[in-house]
Amino acid sequence: MTYEMILVRFGEITIKGRNRNRFEKMQLDQIQSVLGGFPALTYERAYGRVYVRLNGESYEQVAALLKNIFGIVSFSPVVRVAHDLQEIREASLALLQGMTPAPRTFKVSVKRGWKQFPHNSIEMNHLVGAHLLRNTPSLKVDVRQPEAELRIDIQYEGTFIYCVVEKGAAGFPLGMNGKAMLLLSGGIDSPVAGWMAMRKGLAIEAVHFHSYPFTSEQAKDKVVSLAKRLSFYSGRIRLHLVPFTEIQTTLAQSGHDSLIITLMRRIMLRITEQLAERNGALAIVTGDSLGQVASQTLVSMNVIGRATVLPLLRPLVMMDKQDIIDHAHRIGTYSTSILPYEDCCTLFVPKNPAIHPSLKTVEQVEAKLAESMERMIAEAVEGTEVVVLSGKGEQKQSVAEDRAAPPAESGVSAASVGSEDDWF
Repeated sequence: MTYEMILVRFGEITIKGRNRNRFEKMQLDQIQSVLGGFPALTYERAYGRVYVRLNGESYEQVAALLKNIFGIVSFSPVVRVAHDLQEIREASLALLQGMTPAPRTFKVSVKRGWKQFPHNSIEMNHLVGAHLLRNTPSLKVDVRQPEAELRIDIQYEGTFIYCVVEKGAAGFPLGMNGKAMLLLSGGIDSPVAGWMAMRKGLAIEAVHFHSYPFTSEQAKDKVVSLAKRLSFYSGRIRLHLVPFTEIQTTLAQSGHDSLIITLMRRIMLRITEQLAERNGALAIVTGDSLGQVASQTLVSMNVIGRATVLPLLRPLVMMDKQDIIDHAHRIGTYSTSILPYEDCCTLFVPKNPAIHPSLKTVEQVEAKLAESMERMIAEAVEGTEVVVLSGKGEQKQSVAEDRAAPPAESGVSAASVGSEDDWF
């Protein structure tokens, strides 16, 4: 069967009252942006839905992209006819007879959204069903488990006939709920958290901390690949690459090994807060999952989170690790996340990190390092490299003039790796 149009249905934005029109316009803009590679497509917006006319474009190729657009709850390839009973009957018959393999059982489901149509839904079920049975003797009616459900949607703008309903990503249109900064490590959790944030209508910019030369170019490339995969769902994404070497080696030599994770994460939040202010973001998204590692105990999250006044959004906080892994498989980030390239989150981790750090003790340590740390934070922010990523490649927007090398006398080895494989 050759389809001429796709009916796209919206999700949660359909209950947004006075703002609904604006949100539906945002949804249409997102659809047009993602489907920009199909120039023949045309669009028609109606109440709670969008019609995409294919004009010769491949339904399969367009559908593959529609499945991943946030805010779309479902979509269907449809045949559009006039509000005429005989046209509806003939189009229904052609659609059912054109199915491969041919169904043996069917049911008709009619939705009469346009109340001026002369026959109600129950009458239409019988009128269309009887026509199909008369012209296809091999068909039988099965209202419980039919092999094909013929759906007829009668709306003001036309009557739409279809048998297929494909699920979308649901959620809200991208950017509808503002912008946030995503702490993106090379692990499994943070890309999943980023996807979930985007699904709830947040535009995100990713922030990654690297400790060159302790971390390799492969580690950087891994994070770029993860961000690029997220850009598949958003169209484009800005990745902030923050030099963290001097800060990390200074903390490693501070004599507070058990607190190094807590101190590092607090500083990461302070740097991210400054980047958020520069880029108009109102929250920070992390991949924290309660109890998963030392920095994600409730006490640790409380002490770490006090380093910023921005809201900390933790989409995975109540999820089990296996559920997160399953989700990473579904969104296509898992195979990249498990590549064996260390990032700064796995460097210099003590054997016995504090799982119940004291806020008072942490603040006392920070007070002793305050002067030098403020300078290093400012340098890290100014030295941040920004890369714009999309499916078409990457473009550097700004590059740090220098990447600070660790002091030769530090005595800290990059082999000091612990279990904090995905802090973010």
